[in-house]
Formats: sequence, structure tokens, C-alpha cells
Amino acid sequence: MTNPPLFSLSTNSPILFLLILVVCMIISKFSASAKSPDHDFSYFDESTLATTPLKPGSKFKNQSYTPAQIKSLLVPNFDKDCTFWSRDCSEEIMKIAKSPENIKWIKSVRRRIHENPELAFEEVQTSRLIRRELEELGIRYLFPLAKTGIRALLGTGNPPFVAIRADMDALPIQEGVEWEHKSKNAGKMHACGHDAHVAMLVGAAKILKAREKHLKGTVVLVFQPAEEAGNGAKKMIEEGVLENVEAIFALHVSHLLPTAVIGSRSGPLLAGCGFFKAVITGQTGPARNILHRPTDTVLAASAAVISLQGIVSRESNPLDSQVVSVTFMNSGNDTDEMPFRVEFGGTLRAFTNTSFHQLLKRIEEVIVGQARVYRCSATVDFFKNADTIYPPMVNDEKMYEHVKRVAVDLLGPTNFRVVEQVMGSEDFSFYSEVIPATFFFIGIKNETLGSVHSPHSPLFVIDENALAVGAATHAAIAERYLNDRSMIIDS
Repeated sequence: MTNPPLFSLSTNSPILFLLILVVCMIISKFSASAKSPDHDFSYFDESTLATTPLKPGSKFKNQSYTPAQIKSLLVPNFDKDCTFWSRDCSEEIMKIAKSPENIKWIKSVRRRIHENPELAFEEVQTSRLIRRELEELGIRYLFPLAKTGIRALLGTGNPPFVAIRADMDALPIQEGVEWEHKSKNAGKMHACGHDAHVAMLVGAAKILKAREKHLKGTVVLVFQPAEEAGNGAKKMIEEGVLENVEAIFALHVSHLLPTAVIGSRSGPLLAGCGFFKAVITGQTGPARNILHRPTDTVLAASAAVISLQGIVSRESNPLDSQVVSVTFMNSGNDTDEMPFRVEFGGTLRAFTNTSFHQLLKRIEEVIVGQARVYRCSATVDFFKNADTIYPPMVNDEKMYEHVKRVAVDLLGPTNFRVVEQVMGSEDFSFYSEVIPATFFFIGIKNETLGSVHSPHSPLFVIDENALAVGAATHAAIAERYLNDRSMIIDS
């Protein structure tokens, strides 16, 4: 007689069931521990890989990878079908943008640019940094345009084409903020946030590269020089940056909006801007003989300045905001001699092309007419050949609605605001005169960080928490435009 087994392994044994359950729990525990604590997709920071070159025969995780496979590890791989856009698609874009690795990287891009500000058409190092980042991402580009500009391409290479733009130039301002990444170039500073604009567009490039298989057309990345001076946008257009492009978008940081809040409006957003200089000439002679002289240039100039104020107050629609301001007058410093020549000048602003050109016409008519009353002659220069005239920035209604829809889906309805018109100007308006365009703001206001100063201030600071959100917004606007194009155009 044999001894019976300690337990039976029959299929109906409860002990067998308990053994299987324990094994499953152990396997499950090991699988869970292998996941990333921050997210459930594989993400490698390409800057880390770029600074650690592979030796011949090197392998990742004891695996032999081809260059294409190694490149694919640089960005997360998403398989969700976004043919019909959903909240999940927006969340995937934001997940890439806000991954810890990406936030660290995009801040480093901005800080490197901030440390080395370059003025209009001198953005040599900035342009080189951008091209290096594009090359590491495997994004093709055309260079140079307008001396230092770049036109990069993502997607199918076929129509439709949609563009996103960032400006690169700094200002001739001495930075007054003491921090680790303060400007290293004396008398130059990124005091208008263009360093952040570039970082956000490079960040968008990284997101779009991760999602390139989802693009239903081609995204054009425009890195433009000379927004602050020189009409860089105009020159980029002349050199073909908008070839095949049917819509374009751009953002600007704003100290008036809380960090990461998007703001814009349909129609006129930014004023057209121009400058003028008038020269009134007459006769000269001792001031004591003024009663016996036929001309008085100072009196003529004074009358012209006063009469200019009536253009806006008496001739313009009070609901159509306009500005004519005289900002300087110079007649010399001789206290005993009536000047032969008096110079004065200033600026003009308007929100429509019709009003802007009417101001140009009336300023000249008033100055020449008042000079004639006092038997003097006058000339007026609007510097039309010096690239100082900027047309109004008028947002296309359909493109504005697209930006609003993207922002609300991406950030929630409380993080989009309709903003007031701004008397400032931007050369992005040149693009809007060629194709449908929309310009929008992203907030950087953070009182704790001191990010409350207006652009062009030596104390200008930005809250870098806006960078990832700006990159995600750029990317979502471009991808969804290609995805929803028919609906946008037909709306």
C-alpha cells in the first residue's frame, strides 16, 4: 500500500487555484515596477543622447538597433487615431509637452538663447542653435532666408501647408535683472520674449515630430529675424517663406495674462504703426526784427502741431481708435536768432488699413497747409523706404475661431480670454496681408516671480512655466488645422 500524496492536483482542487493566483500576483507586481513613475510611455530626452555619442558596436539594453530605431526612441510613440479629434488627442499632446524631460529641455533652449541676445539680422548664433536642434530631431529645413531666417518642414511634404512663426531678435537694452542666465552681451537683451517664442516653436517641432504620422499635410516652421527693426517678415515673404502656405499662426508672451492663459480676438488686434518727420523752412534773421519779417518757422510749426490734434478728435470715428502724437521738436538753441528751419515728428497708429492711410494723407496735408499759412514751406517724410511702417494686425475670423477651439480643448474654457485691442505693432501683420492669419497671446504674469513688467523694460521677466503650454498650443493648432481643414474653411 502506497502513501497518499500530501495534496491532490486535480483540476477541481482549491489549492491549485490558490497557487495560480499567487503566481499571477507576483508577475503583476514585477510588471508594474517596470513602468515609469511619471507616465506610461517610453520617452528619451534627445539632448541626453546627443551628448553621449554611441561607440561602434554600442547597444541599448543589449539590443542591436538600426539608426532609424534609435531615432524612434527620441520621441514617444502614440497609436491613437486622431482622424476625428477628441479630448484624448489634446491630452496626448499636452502629455508630451509636460513630461519632466521635455520641460527641462525647453527651458534650457530658452536660457541659452537669452544668454546670447542678438539684434535684427544679426541672429547668427540663435539661428545656429535652432538648426542644431532641428537636425537632432531629424527635421529638414531651408537656410538662409532674410540672412538668418529658417524655414523647416514636417509632415507629408504635400498640401495642405500650414505655418507657425517665431521671431528671433533681441533689443538694444541693458538687462537689469540679476539671475543665472542674464544676458552676456552688453547693451543687448531679450526684453520682448523672443527667446521664449523660439523655444516654444522648437518645442512644438519636437511634439509634431513625435506625432508626424498623424499629420494630414505639411507644417512649416518659420524662424524669422528682425521683428523689432527691419521688417523681417516682409523680407521672409519676399524670399518665399509662404510658398504653398495657406494659413499662418504666431504667439507673443503677455505680462497682462496669467501664466499659460491664451488670449486673442477676431478682427483688428494690433495697430498699424508709422512715423513721420516734418521740416518747415522760411527766412532767418534777428528775433528783434520779427515784426518786420514775412516768415516765422517756429509759429508755423507750432500751428501745425496744434492742428494735427484735430485729425483724430474731429475727423475720425470715435469708435475707430487712432493716434497721432508729436514726440519731438527742434529749432536749435540760439536765443537771439529766428531759425530758418524747424523739425518735428512723431508717430501714428490705427487699427484698419483705411484709417491708417487716411492718417498718412491728412498729416501731410495739415503740415504743408499750416506752413503755407505762415508763408513757409514744409516737407513730410514717412520713412517708407526705411521699413518703419507696419500695417494693422487683423486676425482672420475663421483662423481665430480655430485658435480659440484648440485652446479651449487643450487648456479648458477658463484659460482662454478675449483680449482688448493693443496699440502696439508687430510685423506678423505682413503675413496677414497675404494669407489668412491669427496672432494670439500667452500669459506669463506671475507676481511671485516678478513677471509683471511690460515688454521693452530692462526688468522684463517671464514665467517659464508657460513654455511647455505654448509649445503644445502651437503643435495642436498646426496638427488640428491639417486634420480639421475642411471644417475650418467651410465654417
